[in-house]
Amino acid sequence: MMRIDILSVVPELLDSPLSHSIVGRAIRKGLVDIQVHNLREFGIGPRRNVDDYSYGGDAGMVMMVEPVYRMIEKLKAERDYDEVIYLSPDGERLTQAISNELSLKNNLILLCGHYKGIDHRIREHLVTREISVGDYVVSGGEIPAALLADSIVRLIPGALTDETSALSDSFQDNLLSPPVYTRPAEFNGWKVPDVLLSGNPKLIQQWQDAQALERTKLLRPELLEDN
Repeated sequence: MMRIDILSVVPELLDSPLSHSIVGRAIRKGLVDIQVHNLREFGIGPRRNVDDYSYGGDAGMVMMVEPVYRMIEKLKAERDYDEVIYLSPDGERLTQAISNELSLKNNLILLCGHYKGIDHRIREHLVTREISVGDYVVSGGEIPAALLADSIVRLIPGALTDETSALSDSFQDNLLSPPVYTRPAEFNGWKVPDVLLSGNPKLIQQWQDAQALERTKLLRPELLEDN
């Protein structure tokens, strides 16, 4: 069973994303164990502080090295971890290939930054990988961590009702998914393409492949440059 430990100063932000839908079902089925840890357990002083002013006088508070170090050391004493991942806007851009790779791991730590960021010594000595979910800044790493966890967990065998569904997701072959339709075959004069109603698997597959390529050329041509 995969284990994912998420370290956060506001763990409540992760309650809902990890309790419902595919991730929640995977947890209840015993396919993955996701534990969210409050870094304030190892906070400094009577107020359990986890942040302090930065050296150099820059504006904003910085997450301190000691609480993060102590929590990671506690977890490492209990099991071996394949990666300690810091969710960072300047990390490598998350792709489907990275999610595929991480879904094959056994134990992961996801570190959520907050405030102005984390003491750089954490990145130098404790973090093994940094991942960004996009070229923008959010209030903390909790939402990116939930996003990363979701993209990983759905690939675990048994997480999806139809395990072949993940194979046809966008980006699996560096292509966007083709259009999808369901009943009724006609609504408000808008019709489902005839080929999808033909019952001919070969023709349907050819149509889907052509549509995936056409949509990728139109909407995300840079994906084709990576092939």
